[in-house]
Amino acid sequence: MIFFWAFVVGGAICLCGQLCYDVLRLSPAHTMTLLVVTGALVDGIIIDGTSMYDRLIAFAGAGASVPITSFGSALVHGALSELNTHGAIGVLTGIFEVTSAGISAALIFSLCAALLVKPKA
Repeated sequence: MIFFWAFVVGGAICLCGQLCYDVLRLSPAHTMTLLVVTGALVDGIIIDGTSMYDRLIAFAGAGASVPITSFGSALVHGALSELNTHGAIGVLTGIFEVTSAGISAALIFSLCAALLVKPKA
């Protein structure tokens, strides 16, 4: 059943992004930013000591942890955990501590693609 809910939740997140792009005529950059901010806001809502995005991940698994909204969730999650540990400076360090692997992978894969693919123009 987890595969079903992962498909439904992940598809719903992607549907929201596609509707923002098609219906609201937002650019891809604006759509991506809106999804990241939405993930961050949902992660900031804490009920009974657990964030709403963590509950969504527990319910839907990869359907919630793979889309771009989870990046916003990771930013807020890292900032809040380091804020509790190191104070105000922890907000800055927590953002990079939690998301550094994803950012590094994106940079490395982009470099590899740029070296391997010849541009058309």
